[in-house]
Order: sequence, then structure tokens, then C-alpha cells
Amino acid sequence: MSGVEVAGIIVAVFWAILISFLAVALVRLAQVLRAATRLVSEVTDQAVPLLADAASTVRSARTQLDRVDAIASDVQEVTSNASALSSTVATAFGGPLVKVAAFGYGVRKALGKGDAAPGGVPPRESRRTVIVGRTVPAARRRKQKG
Repeated sequence: MSGVEVAGIIVAVFWAILISFLAVALVRLAQVLRAATRLVSEVTDQAVPLLADAASTVRSARTQLDRVDAIASDVQEVTSNASALSSTVATAFGGPLVKVAAFGYGVRKALGKGDAAPGGVPPRESRRTVIVGRTVPAARRRKQKG
């Protein structure tokens, strides 16, 4: 056997080993691809129902929001109606009620029943003077004036 033949055998052995490693790598790659395909199909099988449930939940939420919107608009209408009614009542009855109250006060004053204390003695008026946010009794006020 010559050197060329030995070199050819060595090259052939290395090629066989290289092909074996490549075959093993390809077999493992095929297994990984099969596992990935299986995983993707399982995820798809689980994701499709979840997406359908999410879509139905969104539809239901939209329906509920439409109902809440209708309720809110009705409440706004009732509020504006109540405000209009309140202002109408205040306009219609406010002036006359004030006049009736003033008339009643005037009648009480005229008859002398409004300010009289028990026994018919009018109450002593306590006159006070306000000085920069304070109230000074009448006795001190006389001293300050004089």
C-alpha cells in the first residue's frame, strides 16, 4: 500500500464520519421540527377557542356599554327636566311666597306680637358696634366715643 492509498482511506473514513454526524444532526433536526409542528398545532387548537371566547366577551361588553349609554342619556334627560321644573317652581311660587311671608311679618309687627317678650314688656335692645371684625358691647362703645 502506497501513501496515496492510505491517504485515500483516511479521507474516506473522515467522509464517513462526517456523513454520520450530518445524518445524526438531520435526524435530530427532524425530531425538533416534528415536536415544533406538534406544539404549534396544540397551541392553535387551544388558541382558536380562546379567541372565539374573547370575541364573544368583547361583543357582550359592547352590548352592555350601549345599554349603559342609553341609561346615562336617560338620566341626563331626567336631570335637565328636574332642573327645568325646579326653576319653573321657583319662578312661579318664589315671588308670591316671599310676598306672603313679608305680609305676615308686617301684620305681626303692626299688631305688636312680633317683638314683645312674655308679659308684654318689649325686650331691651343690645346695640353693638363692629370694629375690625370684633363686636364691642354698648358700655365700652360709649367710652370710645367720648
